[in-house]
Amino acid sequence: MGCASCAAKVQKTLNSQEGVSSALVNFAAATATVAYNPLHTTPELLRASVQQAGYDLLIDTHKDLSDEAEQAHKAQYRKLKGRTMGAVALSLPLFIIGMVFMDIPYSHEIMWALSTPVVFWFGRGFFADAWKQLKHRSANMNTLVALSTGIAYVFSIFNMLYPQWWLARGIHPHVYFEASGVIIAFILLGRLLEERAKGNTSSALKKLMGLQPKMVTVVNRDGAHQEVPIFSLKPGDLLLVKPGEKIAVDGSITEGSSYVDERLLTGESIPVFKEKNAKVFAGTINQKGSFCFCAEKVGADTMLAQIIRMVQEAQGSRAPIQKLADRIAAIFVPLLIGIAVLSFMLWLLLDPTNGLTHGFLALVTVLIIACPCALGLATPTAIMVGVGKGAEMGILIKDAESLEVAKRVNVVLLDKTGTLTVGKPVVTATRWLHGDEGFKNIFYTLEKHSEHPFAQSVLDYFGNLDGCPLQTFESLTGKGVKGVVNGKTWFAGNERLMRENRITLELPLEKQATEWMKEAKTVIWFADDVHTLAVVAVADTLKPGSKEAVAALKKSGMEVYMLTGDNEATACEIAKSSGITQYRAGVLPHEKADFVKELQAKGNIVAMAGDGINDSAALAQADLSIAMGKGSDMAMDTAQMTIISSDLMHITKAIQLSKQTVATIKQNLFWAFIYNLIAIPIAAGILYPVNGFLLNPMIGGAAMALSSISVVTNSLRLKIK
Repeated sequence: MGCASCAAKVQKTLNSQEGVSSALVNFAAATATVAYNPLHTTPELLRASVQQAGYDLLIDTHKDLSDEAEQAHKAQYRKLKGRTMGAVALSLPLFIIGMVFMDIPYSHEIMWALSTPVVFWFGRGFFADAWKQLKHRSANMNTLVALSTGIAYVFSIFNMLYPQWWLARGIHPHVYFEASGVIIAFILLGRLLEERAKGNTSSALKKLMGLQPKMVTVVNRDGAHQEVPIFSLKPGDLLLVKPGEKIAVDGSITEGSSYVDERLLTGESIPVFKEKNAKVFAGTINQKGSFCFCAEKVGADTMLAQIIRMVQEAQGSRAPIQKLADRIAAIFVPLLIGIAVLSFMLWLLLDPTNGLTHGFLALVTVLIIACPCALGLATPTAIMVGVGKGAEMGILIKDAESLEVAKRVNVVLLDKTGTLTVGKPVVTATRWLHGDEGFKNIFYTLEKHSEHPFAQSVLDYFGNLDGCPLQTFESLTGKGVKGVVNGKTWFAGNERLMRENRITLELPLEKQATEWMKEAKTVIWFADDVHTLAVVAVADTLKPGSKEAVAALKKSGMEVYMLTGDNEATACEIAKSSGITQYRAGVLPHEKADFVKELQAKGNIVAMAGDGINDSAALAQADLSIAMGKGSDMAMDTAQMTIISSDLMHITKAIQLSKQTVATIKQNLFWAFIYNLIAIPIAAGILYPVNGFLLNPMIGGAAMALSSISVVTNSLRLKIK
C-alpha cells in the first residue's frame, strides 16, 4: 500500500465482500482485521478480492508468517533505500545544471542523460502503481507523480529534439528534465521516511513474543528431562525452570522455590518469592533458584498472550492520521487531470489559431505547477525538523500522529515503578543500636552470600567492604539468612526470622522499623543470637525531579493520575510524595488499559507514560504513549514518544514541541494548497482573456520550486523556536 488512500481502498474492498461484517485496515502496521461469517466467505476468497483490487494479502495460517512478512518488508525497504539514494545522487547535478548552468554546451543532452534513469528506473514504481490504479479505475498520489513527471520528461524530449517547432511559432522552447528528476527524488525520500517509521510498528509485538523461550525443559513421568519446542506444550505438562531462565507458560509450582522477576508483567520492582502452589506467568524471569511447575495455560491463553492481543487490538483500532494530501487525493488527482484536459480543450475551442500551442502549454504547465512536491514536503520536513529538535532535547518521537495528538492531551497517566520512581529497591536509611556499626562487615558478608534481591541493595549501600570468613551459611526461604562467624551465629532478614529464633527486638530499633513500615518501606533486621543490632529501610524511591514534573504538568492544565500494580500503602506514599492526588493501586495490565478506555469514553485525550511490558497494553490504548528511556524495549517500541533521559519534565517539553510542529505542518499545508488554488487557474490561462498573460511552463517550474523552498524554510523556523 503506497498511501493512506490505498488502505482505504483495501478496507472498502473487504467490507464489500459477502459475509464480512467489519474490516479495518491499518496502513501503518500493514494489517487487516476482518470479522466474517465462515459460512459465506473464506480467507482465501478475501485474499482473492484484495488481489483483484491490485494488492495482496498474507493469511495467518502458519507460525512463520510474521517472519515472512518482516523479511518482505525489509527487502522492500532495502530496494526503496537504494532507489532513493540513486535518485538523489543523480538529481543533485541535474538540479544544479538546470538552475545555474543551463547555458553550458550540451546542457539539454546532459540533463536528459541524468534524468532518464531517475524517472524510468529509480521512479519506475510510481508509473507501475499508476498503471495498476488505472486498470482498476482509480487514482492516487502516485498517479499524479507519474503524470506530471512523465509529461514533463516527454515534453522536454520534444523540445530538445524539435526546438524549431516552437521557434516557428514565436515561442522559446524550454526543457524540464530537472523538474521531473527532482520531483521523483523528493517523493522517494518522503516515502523512505514513511517506510522506516512503519517498519518499527511490528517490532513491538516481536519483542513481546520474544519474552517466551522457543525451547523448554519438560520433566517426563519417569523423571527424565527433555528439551521440546514451546508450541508442543499442553496443559498438564511438568516443566523445569533453571536459574536465569524465562518462564514459558502460565502454571503452578509443584516443587522447589525461587524469586521471580515479574516486573515486565506486573510492574513490581521487587522480585516475588515463589514456592509450592504459587502461580507463575509466561514472560517472567526466574532468579537464582530452580523449580518445577505444572503448565495450566499455554499458547493464546497465557497472560503474556493476552497482553500481546490487547496491544494488537489497540494498535489496529486507531487509524493513523490521514495526511491532508492523501485524504483528498481521490478528489484532487482526478480534478487536476480534468482541469488540465479541460484547459487544453477550451483552448482548442476558443482559439482556433493558436489553440493547439497554447492549449498544450497550459496542459503541461498545469500538471507541472500542481505537482504535489510542496504537498509531499509539507509534513515530512516539519516532522524531520521537529523530531531532530526533540532528539536534541532528549525526546524521541516516532511519527506525525503522536505530534498531532500530543497538543490535545488533557489527561496524563503515570506508571509508578520506573517512571515516577527509580525502578529498583535501594537502601533509604539505616539505624544501628547505640550507633555502633562495629559489626557492619558481618552484616555485609551475610548479604553477600544471600540470593534475595534486597541483598544487592544492602551491598550497594555499604560499598566495597572486607568480608568475614563464614564457617556455615544457610538461606532461610522467605525469611532471610543466617551464618556462623568465629563460632557465633548471626541473622539478617525479616521480623519473622527474629521472632522464630527468640531474638530480642530492641525497642529503639522496633520503633524505627514501625515508622518505616508506615511509609511503605521494607525493613531488614540484623542480629546476633541474642538481640537485634541494626535495621535497614529498603524502598523504590521517587526519581529526582518527579515532584517538579508533576507540578509542571498540572500547571499546564493537565489532569494527572498514577497507576501501579503495587500495594495501596506504597502507592499512597509515592503519590503523596510526588504531589499526585488521584491514583489507582494494585491494577493489572488489562485494568490499566481499561482505565484508559474509561477516561477516553468521557471525551478525554489521554497520554500514558510507562516503562515496562505491563504498561504496553495501556500504552497502545492511550491516545499518546510515552516510554521512559531506561525501561523495557517493549515499552519503547509500543510508545509513540520516548524520553531518553527518563526525566518526567520532558513530557511537558514534548507536548509544547508537538504544538509548535503541528502548527508548522498546518502552515505548510495551507501555503501548499493556496499555491495550488492560485497557480492552477493561472497555469490554465484564466488571465489570458483579461491581460494576455499565459504562464510559461518554465515559470511554472520555478514557482513549483519556490513553493517547495517556502515550505522547507518555514519548517526550519522550528529550530529557532
